[in-house]
Amino acid sequence: MEKAKGKVVSVNESLVGAENTQGAIMNGEVAYIILEDGKRLKAEVIDVKPGKLVYLQVFEDTSWMKVGDIVEFTGLPLAVKLGPGILGTVTDGLQNPLYKLAEKEWFLERGMVVEPLDTNVKWHFTPQIKKGDVVSGSSILGTVPEKMFQHKIFVPFSVQGDYTVEHIVAEGDYTIKDTISTIKDSLGNTMDLTMAFDWPVKKPMPFHERSVPTETLPTGMRILDALFPIAYGGTACSPGPFGAGKTVLQHSIAKHSRADVVIIAACGERAGEAVEVFKDFPELIDPRTGKSLMDRTYIVGNTSSMPVAAREASVYMATAVGEYYRKQGLDVLILADSTSRWAQALRETSGRKEEIPGPEAFPMYISTLISAFYDRAGVEILPDGSKSSLSIIGTVSPAGGNFDEPVTQATLLSTGAFLGLSRELSDARKYPAIDRIDSNSKYSSLISDGEVRFLKDLLREGKTIASNLVLMGERGITNEAYTTYQKSELLDAVFLQQNSFQDVDGVTNPERLRLMFNMVKKIIDTSVHIETKEDIRSHFNFLRQAFIDWNYMKMDDSNFDNQKSKILNLVKQKAHVKENV
Repeated sequence: MEKAKGKVVSVNESLVGAENTQGAIMNGEVAYIILEDGKRLKAEVIDVKPGKLVYLQVFEDTSWMKVGDIVEFTGLPLAVKLGPGILGTVTDGLQNPLYKLAEKEWFLERGMVVEPLDTNVKWHFTPQIKKGDVVSGSSILGTVPEKMFQHKIFVPFSVQGDYTVEHIVAEGDYTIKDTISTIKDSLGNTMDLTMAFDWPVKKPMPFHERSVPTETLPTGMRILDALFPIAYGGTACSPGPFGAGKTVLQHSIAKHSRADVVIIAACGERAGEAVEVFKDFPELIDPRTGKSLMDRTYIVGNTSSMPVAAREASVYMATAVGEYYRKQGLDVLILADSTSRWAQALRETSGRKEEIPGPEAFPMYISTLISAFYDRAGVEILPDGSKSSLSIIGTVSPAGGNFDEPVTQATLLSTGAFLGLSRELSDARKYPAIDRIDSNSKYSSLISDGEVRFLKDLLREGKTIASNLVLMGERGITNEAYTTYQKSELLDAVFLQQNSFQDVDGVTNPERLRLMFNMVKKIIDTSVHIETKEDIRSHFNFLRQAFIDWNYMKMDDSNFDNQKSKILNLVKQKAHVKENV
């Protein structure tokens, strides 16, 4: 079948107008613009105008493109190659392996294409079906080992209806290009299947059965797991001004969360930060497995310096891969940084198309696109009754830290947890700099609802007293109020803050979280009567330092219980003062 063709009639940065000279064109299909030197630049049809005019967004630099260049339409949507070999790789938004590209050229050359999955690697395939079995889309043909997981090989999800297995290979080693099975439909049409298949990145994979996110996803961050939790299959956003710690927070969650697979979508992250991820992650050891953290990580890298269309593609590429590993029966976590720059890319494209602008010149449909992205998260009940999940945490970088701007507001309406980052807290070196008062979550915490309310009430009361201290000084408030303020500050310093550079304090498992909470609550519940504010301040300074020293000790450390007893004795001493009064 001859491919549809056209020619370039206008070039406006990454937006190219083309005249459709032959064949039908559809929105979302991939096209290639053939330059004078023979290079083929990948593009996507984003608008079909009446007549023969179509608009394409080009995923690469359009310099030297000119009117009259040939456009070749494929008739196929932008797709991801799904199969074994994705984990541990770093690709761009078109699934070109960046390390492989770098082997060819130090600077990424336009039009260069590399196979997304290594076609030379042999995978040990173990069949789970036999000749004569009936299969359909998403049926499991067999498994191959991939890193620490058993990777299921599926009948492509796009296959409709029932097929009979005509042939299935014996257990052995095969590449992703080898035919491992042949199936036949009721009309006698046959289909050869390999270990890999394509899936349109902008088309959500259908759930077998969808369930409501209820179970807490432990992240190792105490402020999240206790006050602002994230659920398996849930969604969260972390808006904040530049420099407030969004990227550091996401990287900590990537290292320490209980997700099986972590996907990092650098959809507009600054190039320096992205390079740091590329360099650091392969060297990091996963504390759960003792192996490289990259063994359960996939990174999509399209930085803010790359074309706007590539930033958009990276979001959908990461999401499609996440859905695929959810189908594998795994708990997947996508960290998107930053969705603001993705939205800015959409704004640039919308402006070049001369669409009617919405608030702050963002397209009118920005809320719909953001909602559709987060809606692809969720818990899936698989055919065997087991559960898997896809969770999404997106950072938002509003200009000037203005949470009222359209992208932040649209994201808040689409997510279940709001992790607002505070400039004031980051300037005070309080990590994580998540606003203790304004942040919220609809998901269940690792502590009870009553205990969550207890902590939030103390934080709010402490903030009110802190405001009074600024206005009236220490002499203007009672000793009782000053004690409450010190308890609030203690809670913040020893429980909500963590030292990410300290191995023990950098991550807290659920068991230790419960132990720490019980200690903090005992301190807060203990009434103390001390004569002067200076003595109150001194008492809580001693407690704070003793608690921080305890935070730095492993639970199996011989001094762990001794330090715990030291803290309790400090509390008991001042409680005894009250009894003698």
